[in-house]
Amino acid sequence: MSSNVAGLLTYILGFITGIIFLVIEPYKNDKFVRFHAFQSIFLSAVWIVFRIVWGTIVMGMIWSPFSALWALLGLISMLISLAFLACILFLMYKAYNNERFKLPVIGELAAKQAG
Repeated sequence: MSSNVAGLLTYILGFITGIIFLVIEPYKNDKFVRFHAFQSIFLSAVWIVFRIVWGTIVMGMIWSPFSALWALLGLISMLISLAFLACILFLMYKAYNNERFKLPVIGELAAKQAG
């Protein structure tokens, strides 16, 4: 499998495929694949932390007397999820085209880890 396809696949299941491609023999030494694997892992970690914080905020408002607020929070949650999916698809596209697109903070960390 070529490096660009492996880079694309690192984003499929987030940190799971990122870790897999960091330990599979032909790809663990490929800097391109390592970069995308680390970026996938870090992006997944940010998503998990965000979902925990967001869930805590929403659950904290469970006793809120404003029922319209629930609809707004649901809409915001859906829009954020769609934006995250669009980001993943964009990164997959960039990886397939042999590009090292760096996300603002995560990309720099991934580049340092990849070497």
